[in-house]
Amino acid sequence: MKFRPIVRLMLSANFFLGDFLGTPMLRCAPLLLAFLPMVGFAVQPIHHTRLDDRLEVYWVLDHTLPMVDIQVDFDAGSRFDPPRRSGMSGATAQMLSKGVQGENATERSQAKRRLPPLDENALGQAWADIGAIFSASSSDDRLSVRLRSLVKPEILDKALELGSREIGTPSFDSAIWSSERAKTISFIQESETQPAPVASRLFRQQVFGAHPYGQSVSVESIKSIEVRDLKRFHQQFFSPCKARVSVVGDVEAADVERIARALLARLPEPRSCAALAALPTLPEVQALAQSKTVAKPFVSTQAHVLMGQVGIARGDARYFPLTVGNYILGGGGFVSRLTDQVREKRGLSYSVYSYFNPEIQAGPFTIGLQTKKDQAQQALDVVKEVLTDFVDNGPTPEELQAAKDNLIGGFALRFDNNKKLLDNVANIAWYGLPLDYLQTWTQAVQAVTVESIHEAFKSVLDPKRMVTVIVGAPS
Repeated sequence: MKFRPIVRLMLSANFFLGDFLGTPMLRCAPLLLAFLPMVGFAVQPIHHTRLDDRLEVYWVLDHTLPMVDIQVDFDAGSRFDPPRRSGMSGATAQMLSKGVQGENATERSQAKRRLPPLDENALGQAWADIGAIFSASSSDDRLSVRLRSLVKPEILDKALELGSREIGTPSFDSAIWSSERAKTISFIQESETQPAPVASRLFRQQVFGAHPYGQSVSVESIKSIEVRDLKRFHQQFFSPCKARVSVVGDVEAADVERIARALLARLPEPRSCAALAALPTLPEVQALAQSKTVAKPFVSTQAHVLMGQVGIARGDARYFPLTVGNYILGGGGFVSRLTDQVREKRGLSYSVYSYFNPEIQAGPFTIGLQTKKDQAQQALDVVKEVLTDFVDNGPTPEELQAAKDNLIGGFALRFDNNKKLLDNVANIAWYGLPLDYLQTWTQAVQAVTVESIHEAFKSVLDPKRMVTVIVGAPS
């Protein structure tokens, strides 16, 4: 344990991968990774509590730096976007930082003094004055708010108050939304001129069909969102009963409860979580019944190719065999089978990759590459051959051992700073993973066998029922 601060310093992004990129230090990476287990690199324990039988709080105490990183996750992801209003969750996250309401100092108010309303510029200046950072984003499953601050009380208290106002009392000003909506529409229109986002949207639509995971934000859906819709979405989904708070940093256990309560203090307090309206019921993700191919002509120098199907949910017991197996198939960069066959042996693509993206429900399995338009079919044929062989026969013992060595050797880089550690803690909180997940991760990888990978891939993937999208196909 006494080596831990030194190892954290050596593994910090600025020292290890930034300032020394391309230097002998970077070339020493395998040696350093091999050395980590010998110095006893430890994962700090993750703690959990439930406040008032409703608010879930997870935390890791880390006194390396006098800072704290906080993430609040609401069950308000884009899978709950209303029909014909795709982008609602993202727009709500976007508007949290565009202004907050004023607040009078009353007996029931959270404010100890009168708080004036703040527009986007005033908010930005307020955050800059205290040197803290606030951000919000949306994904399929959740809407996430992040806060980073120094832990000095005079700074942290102001940061928590500002963050609480953005979470609980955003202004949702109609004039500002009109401006932001125009910017979003412009961004969408720009993305429609680029093959990569076009391919991604087509792929999701074809894999998930009518399921919310297949929804795409469009110009029409953004145009249909009004301020009243944003306020309704915020009111429906922002509640302490539907939140997970994750805290990593230089605080004590006694501080964590205060931090969580302070950030969510301006949200309406329900009498009981059971009394809240239930979230909308979503359909199950359906597996593909047959293969599909969508070839879209596009003015581009290369064809963008995506192939895949429905994968697994995050809670699936096959997660580790699929993760290790995918490293061998296409997730391990230059050491993967796809790279070896598509790039190294045939020169058909600069890069080719595969990955599972588990979500609350079954997320996608994706293989992707870019290639010359007249080589797209040849590259696809090779990808299908490699995938079919892997599903039918699994990896070799030598491939499995190499994958384990690389994954376990690089494990410490997954949480070598507070931001990465917070990512891990928030994922554990969100998906209900065991609190000792990080401590047992290497054992779980070590336990994967050739047989478990073969069985997992055989049961999840069917190369004969894949969606294939080619954007930039020859017309």
